[in-house]
Amino acid sequence: MTHSDFQILNSTEHADVRVVTTPGERFGDAVMQVMVMPFELRNVQACYPVFFQIDRNDAYYPVALLGFEDGENLFLEGDTWSADYVPAMIRRGPFMVGVKDVPGGEEQARVLSLDMSHPRVSRNEGEPLFDALSGRTQYLEEQAGLLEALHDGLGHCRDFTAALHAEGLLEAVTLEISLNDGSRNQLIGLYGINEEKLQELPGEVLERFNREGFLMPLFMVLASMANVRALIQRKNALVGKGN
Repeated sequence: MTHSDFQILNSTEHADVRVVTTPGERFGDAVMQVMVMPFELRNVQACYPVFFQIDRNDAYYPVALLGFEDGENLFLEGDTWSADYVPAMIRRGPFMVGVKDVPGGEEQARVLSLDMSHPRVSRNEGEPLFDALSGRTQYLEEQAGLLEALHDGLGHCRDFTAALHAEGLLEAVTLEISLNDGSRNQLIGLYGINEEKLQELPGEVLERFNREGFLMPLFMVLASMANVRALIQRKNALVGKGN
């Protein structure tokens, strides 16, 4: 396993660095699920089923389901991602928000950092990060904006899932998958929305959810359940090809 080598980006040391944006297994895109943020759930629910999982700190987080087994991304077809929307955590690629000390104070400033060991990082191919005048390229500006959205969205995501849990809306679910070849698979460790408890929520809770920006993503998660059948169809198509 390659160790990460995050470096704070600057136009002097990274003038010729490029980032490959093509999807592919060798870039780490072959994953069965990916964390998603509330701010993108309107787009996510149009393509993927969304569930919840629990992290090591017993906190819930939403995930888009991309496959049914480890290393399986049913939307990855060679160097093509066959869905209209690619989750933000996938698009983030080798970038991450870092911090550095501010001279003369105890505060820290957020900075854009890049994992130089990531397979997407190249000197020969991909999107350049800096132009001939050492300015940020449009691609790098877009990545910086994405990282800011993810950084700001993480706190809202924690509040969102904590509110769902506090109201008893999250319940363990087991996906029973029956394929056309006769095989049956069971996917456990996921959580979904308890619709009965949702319908019983008092008006003041729904009003608070709406005020805090939780109501829309909540209903987007519910709407995403229609994509489970479509995901099974993708799996059946793959099995039919003998893969």
